[in-house]
Amino acid sequence: MSLSVAEGALTETAIVDTIRRLVECESPSTDNAAVARSADLVAALGTKLLGVAPERIEVDGVPHLRWRFGTSTRVLLVAHHDTVWPIGTIDRLPYNVQEGILTGPGCFDMKTGLAMALHAVANLDERNGITILVTGDEELGSPHSRTLIEETAAGARAALVLEASGDGGALKGERKGVSLYEMAIAGRASHAGLEPEKGINATVELAHLALVAAALGDIAVGTSVTPTLASSGTTTNTVPASAQLWIDVRARTAVELERVDAALRAHRAVTPGATIEVRGGINRPPLEAKMSKALFARATQLAESLGLAPLQSIAVGGASDGSFTAGIGVPTLDGLGAVGGGAHAEYEHVVVSEIVPRARLLAALVAEILRTEEPWLS
Repeated sequence: MSLSVAEGALTETAIVDTIRRLVECESPSTDNAAVARSADLVAALGTKLLGVAPERIEVDGVPHLRWRFGTSTRVLLVAHHDTVWPIGTIDRLPYNVQEGILTGPGCFDMKTGLAMALHAVANLDERNGITILVTGDEELGSPHSRTLIEETAAGARAALVLEASGDGGALKGERKGVSLYEMAIAGRASHAGLEPEKGINATVELAHLALVAAALGDIAVGTSVTPTLASSGTTTNTVPASAQLWIDVRARTAVELERVDAALRAHRAVTPGATIEVRGGINRPPLEAKMSKALFARATQLAESLGLAPLQSIAVGGASDGSFTAGIGVPTLDGLGAVGGGAHAEYEHVVVSEIVPRARLLAALVAEILRTEEPWLS
């Protein structure tokens, strides 16, 4: 299996033009109308490149797109078209290419990766067995698309995630799993000066809980448990009747996520009369290193054969939809998208000279997965 016009059709001009159109169509995750407009554009661009329209799948008003070639999925390409940037950002931080650096909201995370996926698949001779899934709520934690991702990935031999690369173009072979909690504390209000003893102080209980939660972290195995946002009280002279503590958990293994989850749910208030309600839980499973090892090894061989710089694989704390594909047992390699930096930052940027080489590598890896019967799981 080969690329149809590997050097001629995967051109910088064509891919960069697609990126420009995607970036200039703003798509903040929290604005369903904007995400719908972006989905319309992605569908039109993909239809032109691939010669077939996608399925449009709306879940709770959020549009997702899926191209399926053939009756079964051997390799799944995962991308998203939503961003963290509010409408109007493009006026302040316009799309631009200067001295080989492409800028604009969402260019790095992850509209360049999306453009690369569409162009790479468009230039394969054989597409039977390829599925492309483009979701519209990844930046929110994929609350509407998780089931769709897992159902689409089920049975695939491999999943390739077009999230941006790590520093220097490193692929992401390992991602921590994520749990998110809101701990709701109930106490009882009273006058802080006249009869504080009649109150049940939710702020005091919040302080105890924050220390208990932080102590659940285990740096030695890569588990962090971080109390983040906290709120309590109503006035300066009232014993607080309620409080909320948000907790962010990151872990390299599902076992660690489950350990922390069990500990938080088993914890009981130490302030007499106070109660704690646990809301939230495990949000994304980890992408463990074993799920990407064989795919990374083959990508490394292909990069060498294409004359590209040696690949590196890194572990990162941030999550992606690749966590869901790996979580159901599908070998997954992440970070195959843009080379650059500044995700979610105003200096977000893409190195233009790396776009075509990365698209060629992606196309070659897809072709290799379609061609071979390897299990891709070490």
